[in-house]
Amino acid sequence: MTEPRVIVVGSKSVVLALVLTFFFGPFGMLYSTIAGGLIMLVLAGLVGFFTAGFGLFFVWPVQMLWAGIAASNYNKGQVARVQRQMR
Repeated sequence: MTEPRVIVVGSKSVVLALVLTFFFGPFGMLYSTIAGGLIMLVLAGLVGFFTAGFGLFFVWPVQMLWAGIAASNYNKGQVARVQRQMR
């Protein structure tokens, strides 16, 4: 008789990733993806500087989209890792 296994994995909330990115921009993105947050921090800084801030109206939705996708992909990766361990 096999004993049941309980595997607990952490997940990231897509809604929280979107809210943090909406309010804090690239700093909020650090919750879902550190590399993406650092990239967007540099990009948003450059775009904001060279367009006097107007370019951020285009950068902000892109980083929110990226944060949501990154959190979702993280969760899918966690599920895939658990499924591999179950085999």
